[in-house]
Amino acid sequence: MSSLHTSSQRAAKAVWPDFNGAKVAFDRIVPGQTTIAELRELGFDPYQNANVRVLNYLDIQNRFLPTPSIRMEDLPAPVRQSLDAKEQSLAYELDLTVLNAQRYGNLVLDMLAFNRKTHETGWSFKALILLNHDKVLYKLWSGQPHLDRLEQKKQPLGPFQDLEGVARFSVLH
Repeated sequence: MSSLHTSSQRAAKAVWPDFNGAKVAFDRIVPGQTTIAELRELGFDPYQNANVRVLNYLDIQNRFLPTPSIRMEDLPAPVRQSLDAKEQSLAYELDLTVLNAQRYGNLVLDMLAFNRKTHETGWSFKALILLNHDKVLYKLWSGQPHLDRLEQKKQPLGPFQDLEGVARFSVLH
């Protein structure tokens, strides 16, 4: 009976099969040595990987100096160098999340929206790579190797729970 539950997968097309694959590729990047061509080979190419964005120096400035309380001298030297280079500087930003969702529990209660239970698993990896004159200047990563969430949504009125908003909308219009 559980095979009748809906499931979904939300995943951007990933070059790497899992978190470790992305992290290993990222670890091969060497600031001061790795070129844009080598980044392309590692999968960090905004023209081939839809999860990589190109950032200009204003975007970089917003990432590192979001408020006046953060001063330029507080930043690492390569970041300051990147910001000083203005138009000659750019960055690649990777934001990759792979998420699988599986509903479970009582199928009738789920279908009638009384009690929906969802189990989500997956991973996420984010990277910021500062570039200057075809070379990596600085790199930074964050992520979550294992996403594992349980969500339960209870609606005592089931399918009628959302009718209040519909009724209010129809009365107002």
